[in-house]
Amino acid sequence: MYRAVGVLARERHIAVDDDAGLADLVATVRFHVEPSTGCVHVGDRDLSAVIRRPDAGELASLVSTRTVVRQRLVALQRELGAGGRVVMEGRDIGTVVLPDAPVKFYLTAAPEERAKRRALELRAAGVAVDEAALTLELTERDRRDMGRAHSPLRPAADALVVDTTTIGLEAVVDMMEGIARARLGPLG
Repeated sequence: MYRAVGVLARERHIAVDDDAGLADLVATVRFHVEPSTGCVHVGDRDLSAVIRRPDAGELASLVSTRTVVRQRLVALQRELGAGGRVVMEGRDIGTVVLPDAPVKFYLTAAPEERAKRRALELRAAGVAVDEAALTLELTERDRRDMGRAHSPLRPAADALVVDTTTIGLEAVVDMMEGIARARLGPLG
């Protein structure tokens, strides 16, 4: 959601510090996520590919520092999670959006490993990338998100912290699923 707002703000020439413009934008934006595909639609527009571009993460980090954006998107995220039995990912889901969720994970990895993984994704999409620069960008984004006044990035007190630096994706998913099943019962 934050990536989409960042992209839309840039397209509409709304500065990241223009709270009035951002408030107008988030008041009218309508999100829909296709459960079967994960495609993200804003209105009738599929933004799935656009929000995965390298600049979208930086834009997300910048607009996420604005209280007017956070208040609206947190409310929308809470609506999505209201029915329970949902998997939601984000930098403040366990601490702010769904603090009473019965299962929370805080996934982390060394910045170099995260940059390597992101570089692989981007290269697969045909985007040239400098891993060293990407590592610096990720580190700066983390620093900014951890230091923001509203909803800083941090693990929830009851989250299981998982360092995935040396663990493969399938092993991480299997571990998380096992824990979720143990706490919640059958998930199907």
